[in-house]
Amino acid sequence: MRRLIINADDYGLDLAVNAAVEQAHVDGVLTTASLMVGAAAVADAVERARRLPRLGVGLHLVLADGPAVSRPETVPDLVDARGCFGDHMARDGFRFFFLPRVRRQLTIEIRAQFEAFRATGIALDHVNVHKHFHLHPTVLSLILDIGRDYGLNAVRLPREPGAAPLLAPWLALTRRRLRAANILHNDAMFGLSATGAMDEAALLAAIEKLPPGLSEIYLHPATRRRLTPTMSHYRHDDELAALLSPKVQDAIAQHGIVTGRWADFVERR
Repeated sequence: MRRLIINADDYGLDLAVNAAVEQAHVDGVLTTASLMVGAAAVADAVERARRLPRLGVGLHLVLADGPAVSRPETVPDLVDARGCFGDHMARDGFRFFFLPRVRRQLTIEIRAQFEAFRATGIALDHVNVHKHFHLHPTVLSLILDIGRDYGLNAVRLPREPGAAPLLAPWLALTRRRLRAANILHNDAMFGLSATGAMDEAALLAAIEKLPPGLSEIYLHPATRRRLTPTMSHYRHDDELAALLSPKVQDAIAQHGIVTGRWADFVERR
């Protein structure tokens, strides 16, 4: 059996993202969305999610290129004066691993984001991390340790068929640790190599090559383009159109693919 989760990342980033998530879920094939709890439009995202009971909403942890939840003076080694993480992931990865004071601050921030999600009152469907930073073993350890207190059951494994072999050892380690912790993860993922360009053709191609087991396809839909400078090349509106495409809906039906939330597949394990 081929099972499929179709997810929107960056829920809460902008009203244009939130509107796209609601439309793609109600009228299209979107099954889940990952919430940025420190983002500007999070209140609107939560309000929409509360009236969409079949939308699986998870936590999209932000530890790079985005706002923290903690006050800057609480996590000074992680954020700038505005309370935002930088985008120097290699440098920060070394600091997470080697500097105890940085790890302590990272622990504070990860717990704060879990706590902010809990405060929404929405059931935690899954957890993933902005830019897949949970491939870092320290980040994953903290997610697994802290997540137990918040009902963590499912985590994205960013394993895309044909991806760079350089990531293979980190993916294998992540997979082993998720299994050891009895955390559900996907067997395959699509959306990484075509990030920001998951249009109808790309989405149909991903559906065609879904392997047996549980897969996730993730996108970044919005009702307009140019949301942030770092995503200036993303075709958010084309991704929304793909999620609403009758051809995509027909392809899923014709292949007998079972779609759902992470929670649906946790229950069927």
